[in-house]
Amino acid sequence: MIHQFIFAGPKPGMSAEDFQNYWLNVHAVNYASRIVQIRQYLIATRLRIPCPRELPFYEGVAEIWLKNDQEQIESLQTPEFLQGARLDEPKWAAFWQTLVIDTDPEVLLESAEPAAEFVKVYVLSKRRSDSELAEFQQNLRESHRRAALALPGLERYLIGFSRAGAYGLGEPRFDAIEVYSFRSADAVKAVLGSEEWRATEASLLTHADPRYIFNYIGQDHWVIPPGQR
Repeated sequence: MIHQFIFAGPKPGMSAEDFQNYWLNVHAVNYASRIVQIRQYLIATRLRIPCPRELPFYEGVAEIWLKNDQEQIESLQTPEFLQGARLDEPKWAAFWQTLVIDTDPEVLLESAEPAAEFVKVYVLSKRRSDSELAEFQQNLRESHRRAALALPGLERYLIGFSRAGAYGLGEPRFDAIEVYSFRSADAVKAVLGSEEWRATEASLLTHADPRYIFNYIGQDHWVIPPGQR
């Protein structure tokens, strides 16, 4: 399964509220959700919760699940994409600044309610120049995972590693994206001030470059929930 993250922001002159409303109620419904290769699809709209290392500009992130490489290629060749979703983007998004991260996902803590709409903390990171990619990934899977799973109120935890193809001609902007899911905004506010969160940050910094760690907080909205396709 390919787990794709698409961070997007509003076109010039469009408010964050109008951008989010258009994405959720027009683009997602009338265009993106009609691409049959998309197995699951949600949009997490930005919540104004103060956090360190905040990712600037973006007002929403789409999470898209595709079965494999073949279906991803097919999705980009469909009329629903070429004549629908793609042509609609300039109406609402600053598409030239869109950040797309294709990942191989590893779910390290699964929720009992996979279709729940969580409040999420997304952490994007890049390894240090003196850290090998395998070493960076191993740290996330082992010592960092143990720190993350100690966070109070954590309902679901996923790491998406940038796919191998992204390294074929250079370096992707980020090596990994973590997704921490909580029941409410209050739970996120509480965890961001906790000792456990500071310990999780410290464990990430053992192999990640502090210049390229960014956080984004969003509220889930399912468009194509698990089990619908």
